[in-house]
Amino acid sequence: MTKRKTFGILAVTVLTASVALAGCGSSNGNNNGGSSASASSGSSSPAASGSASPSSSGSSSPAAGGGTVKLTIGGYSILKDSFGELIPIFQKEWKDKTGQTVEFDQSYQASGSQATAIIQGLEADIAPLSLEGDIQKIVDKGLITNDWKSKPHGGMITNSIAAIGVREGNPKQIKDWTDLTKSGVEVLIPNPSTSGGAKWDINGVYGAGLKISEAAGQKDPEKAKELVAQIYKNVKVLDKSGADSLTTFDKGIGDAIITYENELLARIQKGQKYEEVIPQYTTLIENPVALVDKYVDKHGNREVAEAFLDFLWSPEAQDVLAKHGFRPVDEEVAKKYADQYQTPSGLFDTSYLGGWDQVNKDLYGTGGMWESVLAGGK
Repeated sequence: MTKRKTFGILAVTVLTASVALAGCGSSNGNNNGGSSASASSGSSSPAASGSASPSSSGSSSPAAGGGTVKLTIGGYSILKDSFGELIPIFQKEWKDKTGQTVEFDQSYQASGSQATAIIQGLEADIAPLSLEGDIQKIVDKGLITNDWKSKPHGGMITNSIAAIGVREGNPKQIKDWTDLTKSGVEVLIPNPSTSGGAKWDINGVYGAGLKISEAAGQKDPEKAKELVAQIYKNVKVLDKSGADSLTTFDKGIGDAIITYENELLARIQKGQKYEEVIPQYTTLIENPVALVDKYVDKHGNREVAEAFLDFLWSPEAQDVLAKHGFRPVDEEVAKKYADQYQTPSGLFDTSYLGGWDQVNKDLYGTGGMWESVLAGGK
């Protein structure tokens, strides 16, 4: 019997605020599905010490003399809460350092959709996205010209892993990916056609299938595809983004959700009665950020854009991201939160699957694994 799957139609596009003129709307009229607003830099959030030093090279917006400058963030949906905490810290530090007020316009939606929006005219200065491939799409269109991978940690600002979230008490007794194939288990996962997070989730399942077959004697892509297909048969809702998928789970739909570990931890910290299941084999998730040169140069805000970018790797920013469940890329901050995380024995990264070029072709390209799964394995 074939189960009906519900496809999320609308991206979660979040309009948050530039914190410098209360009630002032965005000057960027093209939000391409995202939305934006403004708020004042007189934030009550305390400033943390050790603000990132701005780069003066190539700046067309010198901070000296105060005034106001605007930055636009085009990010993937799961970062909304973290950036809501990070931005006031940076604003206060920058104001104290330079006298200049920084307004932020923000748009958050599924990573693939956000990359498309930026390409189509959402003038984001900073693009924190889920996938390296989504950054590469913007590079390929000539909008990012800097060597973004030369930044700390190869341009990655956060790590996580693909995990399974279950209801309190784990009533379906889910211990690993294979348990998601059992009759009567309803699974949630976002759609990899629109969501970068979903690609990470599918990579985790597919890679686990490869690992399981490898342990049995031979690494077998067909066995890996079969595991994905069997889980897909139990998928209740295929939402457009990771945030949408979690919202569906919050509504009581589904027995299990495949998602970022950080999102589960953040919800558990806020009182949601969920439990995290870490499979034996799963993927390391690495999330990139890049400065979008074409829009930065158009806006004349390179100095503050580079400063905010560098701030994301500062210990204070990494600490905030860790509090939101991410695994910090900063080694010292990671040590501080080591007890918060469990590293599975079979953890792998994208290189195990052949790297993103091969993954995008073999798993998500035309005629690839995912299309075959959607077509019923044909």
